[in-house]
Amino acid sequence: MSEFDYDLFVIGAGSGGVRASRIAASHGAKVAVAEEYRIGGTCVIRGCVPKKMLVYGSHFAEELQDAAHYGWTIDSMRFDWATLRDTVLRDVDRLETAYTSTLDNNRVEHFHERATIAGAHAVRLASGREVTARYILVATGAWPVMPDFEGNQYCITSNEVFHLPELPERVVIQGAGYIAMEFAGIFNALGSKVTVVNRSDVILRGYDEALRDRLLQITMARGIEYKFHCPITKVEQRDGGGFTVTPGKKDPIPADVVLIATGRRPNTDGLGLENAGIDLGPGGEIPVDEFSKTACDSIYAVGDVTDRVQLTPVAIREGHAVADALFGGEKRTIAYDCIPSAVFSQPPIASVGLTEGEARNRYGNVKVYSSDFRPMKNVFAERHERGLYKLVVDANTDRILGIHMIGPDSPEILQAAAIAVRAGLTKADFDATVALHPSMAEELVLMR
Repeated sequence: MSEFDYDLFVIGAGSGGVRASRIAASHGAKVAVAEEYRIGGTCVIRGCVPKKMLVYGSHFAEELQDAAHYGWTIDSMRFDWATLRDTVLRDVDRLETAYTSTLDNNRVEHFHERATIAGAHAVRLASGREVTARYILVATGAWPVMPDFEGNQYCITSNEVFHLPELPERVVIQGAGYIAMEFAGIFNALGSKVTVVNRSDVILRGYDEALRDRLLQITMARGIEYKFHCPITKVEQRDGGGFTVTPGKKDPIPADVVLIATGRRPNTDGLGLENAGIDLGPGGEIPVDEFSKTACDSIYAVGDVTDRVQLTPVAIREGHAVADALFGGEKRTIAYDCIPSAVFSQPPIASVGLTEGEARNRYGNVKVYSSDFRPMKNVFAERHERGLYKLVVDANTDRILGIHMIGPDSPEILQAAAIAVRAGLTKADFDATVALHPSMAEELVLMR
């Protein structure tokens, strides 16, 4: 008889937790997972997947407008928010069922209730039951931050935005990170009046400056209004419906929806980590070593709750690595450099490796190649928006340090290009590659 109820108990059934559970079970471990919300976690239930579907839905506004230039006549064009919303939510249900089936098919027991840590090898369920495990994995993700200001109870976060009863005519969004910029693009395309307010004058901090500037210019031309250096100080409910938003010392803004997108905080409140001698970091994150182990030898943590890199594919790799190390005899670390990322703004941004500024600070002598072009699709549609691609190169070794793109389909193009950066290929390797014509991707091998 085992001295523990389970070999591995996972708290949180998001992407990282489900992957760790499945892989551990495939190695023969007895595994259980607890999830207090819905199986699938942030990405599947209230994050990147349903958001990307809204992005797809909003793109039809542009496509239908441009169709006339390609010979199409479309009469009685109209949009119904409820149809898109309900389609997205149905697919979320489908994905939750698929994730649940993955656990069932791998004989992973799952508890639909909150779980907290009661000790180095003990987990307490909300029902009062206490179970033991040889190892515990915390994969509870992160939660939207709600700033403290008068009237914040009238605001929503990215958790609630997928359930709006109707398409708002006026949307105020606080924040200028990827969540803010993506929903600004979605609502703008669907016809809402969008105002973005931010405490600084920088959007998408961490991305290449030239791409940020280009996105700002394009979105302003599309009708998105920006108010910088003025975080929200008050939201008041209006008698006739809607709200009045006060951004700092600037004039109030009328709104039907106020979306707060000011970042996400590791979801560690009340987890009981202190019962295992684990102290949280300054941002509420769980400190871990390179193998995702906490200060307690039997407890591990992966994904956004560690505040390393808040990306779903990273959490999946971390969870997989933990399961392999604990039960598969394969101990390995995760490489956090050269991770590709994208912002599904309109137009989208995609990036991998070092920005121009980061490269100059680290290497000093760098070369920057760029292509500033008007995509063929935009030319035919008489759109004047321009794409911008950049290659950041180490001048001493010719190795490509970073690739940064803004324009239609940039994320789809970047995934393959990211392999080249990860592999350490050079600018000469790109130059020696024959262009695929006509395409936007060919710009990557034509820069001189």
